[in-house]
Amino acid sequence: MGNCFGCSKNTNIRLKLPAVCLIWEIAMIILFGFFIRYNNEADPHWNMHKKTKNISSDIENDFYFRYPSFQDVHVMIFVGFGFLMTFLKRYSFGAVGFNFLIAAFGIQWALLMQGWFSFFDATDWKIKIGVENLINADFCVAGCLIAYGAVLGKVSPVQLLVMTLFGVTLYAVEEFIILHVLHAKDAGGSMVIHTFGAYYGLSISWVLYRPELYQSKRLQGSVYHSDVFAMIGTLFLWMFWPSFNSAISYHGDGQHRAAINTYLSLAATVLTTVAISSLTKEKGKLDMVHIQNSTLAGGVAVGTAAEFMLMPYGSLIVGFLCGIISTLGYVYISPFLESKLKIQDTCGIHNLHAMPGLIGGIVGAVTAACATEGVYGEEGLMLVFESPGRPLNMTPSLQGSHQAAGLCVALIFGIGGGIIVGLILKLPIWGDPTDDNCFDDEVYWEIPEEDDNHPSVLEFSSHMRNNHQGVLSMNRCETSFTVTPRSCS
Repeated sequence: MGNCFGCSKNTNIRLKLPAVCLIWEIAMIILFGFFIRYNNEADPHWNMHKKTKNISSDIENDFYFRYPSFQDVHVMIFVGFGFLMTFLKRYSFGAVGFNFLIAAFGIQWALLMQGWFSFFDATDWKIKIGVENLINADFCVAGCLIAYGAVLGKVSPVQLLVMTLFGVTLYAVEEFIILHVLHAKDAGGSMVIHTFGAYYGLSISWVLYRPELYQSKRLQGSVYHSDVFAMIGTLFLWMFWPSFNSAISYHGDGQHRAAINTYLSLAATVLTTVAISSLTKEKGKLDMVHIQNSTLAGGVAVGTAAEFMLMPYGSLIVGFLCGIISTLGYVYISPFLESKLKIQDTCGIHNLHAMPGLIGGIVGAVTAACATEGVYGEEGLMLVFESPGRPLNMTPSLQGSHQAAGLCVALIFGIGGGIIVGLILKLPIWGDPTDDNCFDDEVYWEIPEEDDNHPSVLEFSSHMRNNHQGVLSMNRCETSFTVTPRSCS
């Protein structure tokens, strides 16, 4: 097989994308045909099920409770995550297009993997799916999309599919352990989704470290319009995050409380992000990188405790702290990770998902350990922490320790799994881009011809490090010269 333009030339073997996609989809058709069936609420026997369970109306079908949240989560996966990663000036097709590919690929495998672990009916060897399974599959894919952010622009689409295949598998196992073995609660996925996904991606990026990546430095920045497109992703994620954190909570006060807690935490994060972003610049200007990313950190951190009695002021505190920590992470920690630990984190997922995910796990453990009947009521306490197979004598303090153990499991699977998968992706057979062609859509996409008379645009710094020079780019970066400092810091 021949080499593609800009692909690594250290091998003559190429795994072609069409073959991988077609073989995978045929495998999915076979597996779905054997294992996947509709659950009682999506099956034509719903009317008989209603009579058996004394359900009075079709409106009590779970579809009508869950589908609005599913719509919001689905938009976050395909629009929010996709557009958030369009900040690179020459990698918008890859950001949105490969996000689309990963998500469509991953949700099918997630329905099977999560089904085998959590929804398998041993009586007929089938997996029964409904709308809640679709939400959980989207959650699973979210972890892989978070990981994608760490390697954005540096891997081939085939590598992304392999990364997603293993990512979904690891996710299904760690989710089963955390939720069904340890009986930890994690409604918004601070541990199961964000902590796992972030450290999975960071570990892969560490293994795939490129010492010569400076050869693509010209393409690591953003331009004015690419940052605006990325902000579209931010706004979609920010608006729908209350649905994300409350989508699979139990009906009633828990789901209601999860939406309120997330709403307040996100609002507080915006204010502190703006404040810290301005304070880190000598003349008080704002950095669009911080506004696009750190403003979402509160939604990540409140996820585990979203349905707990965190209290409105507690949600504001979580958002307040995350805005500070995430923004300072972009200013100080991201450069440290790259220069000292050799982790090239394209999107800064360590600041948006990893640190807030850890905070969320800790907040969840502390909040669970402090739960009392006086606050929740006897029945409320049982409902909030209830899960199938959970020991009846589990005290709040024991629940808190299980929450902490769940956070450790997410870290172990994320870091350990990421290192193993990174070693697999390092094999010279995947057609990854060369060091001087990273962050460039032209390697894998047909690019429309540009008008030679298009106006010059101002380029901005990368999300990976602070670059204090603006550059005026003419004719697709073929000619550039310094015109003005990007920031005054």
